[in-house]
Amino acid sequence: MELILHTYNLKLKHKFKIAHDAREVQKTLIVELKNGLFSGYGEATASKYYGNSIDSMINLLEHNRLLIESYNGENQDEFWNVTKQNLGTNSFAQCAVDVAVNDLYGKLLEKPLYKIWGVNNKTLPTSNYTIGIDAIDVMVTKMNEMPWPKYKIKLGTKDDIAIIKELRKHTSSLFRVDANCAWGIDETINNSKELKKYNVQFIEQPLAADNWQGMKEVYEKSELPIIADESCITEQDVAKCAEYFDGINIKLMKCGGLTPARRMIKEAKNLGLKVMVGCMTESSVGISAISQLLPQLDYVDMDGFMLISNDIANGPKLKDSKIIMSGGNGTGVVLKA
Repeated sequence: MELILHTYNLKLKHKFKIAHDAREVQKTLIVELKNGLFSGYGEATASKYYGNSIDSMINLLEHNRLLIESYNGENQDEFWNVTKQNLGTNSFAQCAVDVAVNDLYGKLLEKPLYKIWGVNNKTLPTSNYTIGIDAIDVMVTKMNEMPWPKYKIKLGTKDDIAIIKELRKHTSSLFRVDANCAWGIDETINNSKELKKYNVQFIEQPLAADNWQGMKEVYEKSELPIIADESCITEQDVAKCAEYFDGINIKLMKCGGLTPARRMIKEAKNLGLKVMVGCMTESSVGISAISQLLPQLDYVDMDGFMLISNDIANGPKLKDSKIIMSGGNGTGVVLKA
């Protein structure tokens, strides 16, 4: 097995702003595991919020090169447990390795991962398209550029309700709202009453990730479902979230890859939680991995590749406002030359 690392700068079509960050370029690292004619690919992006840089991931992966290259193309779940001991300090890097391992495993078996997992893809949720925080007229322009049945609206300003009221004038599409930890308790409860009037499906992560006492009150009094994001990072968070949220948003890079994400999905469903998988601003390498989980999800946010102008891979495609899986083996991704 050969470990090959690729770095890229993904250029965003528009400046992307959320409550705690803004950027025009997203740095990303692609992990390639090559076994003869077959290569598996995984992705990990840099993240200022999580203190994660490309250099730190490269250093960690190079330090563990011999371990990673020892993968024999079998039992990817067991290999995740092995790498957890060495890569667990950086879930983004571990995710890239885990997805590359799963992709390679599927390619060696000549099957898409979802078929290996024993699920069918006849019924798939439609991804939302994300509108970052900006001047209202710019947000309207972004919606007009990408007509879509579901929008995730990033909020976290003093004018959040006014933003939704104005955007609603320009589309009848379903809204999802993501405050990225920017709201308070009373603000969230009051906003839920207003947002319910404007065809908002749910509110994602309104309070700070560790404000569990506040979330209990919000959970009991909100007039809209509440989905955990920053409060649900690892497998250990799922059971706790069941007491404070209506559902969870799993991010592969935050939990460490497809292997733990599949366990989180199973546990969440057993606890009666709605399950969403979300993305970072990433290429089709990461998005292709998410696509394999689609048959198991209630909601999905996998528009990362739609937000960039220089996608580095071929994966899922768009057709009639729906995301179509590539049909290839493994995650179905092919890195461009």
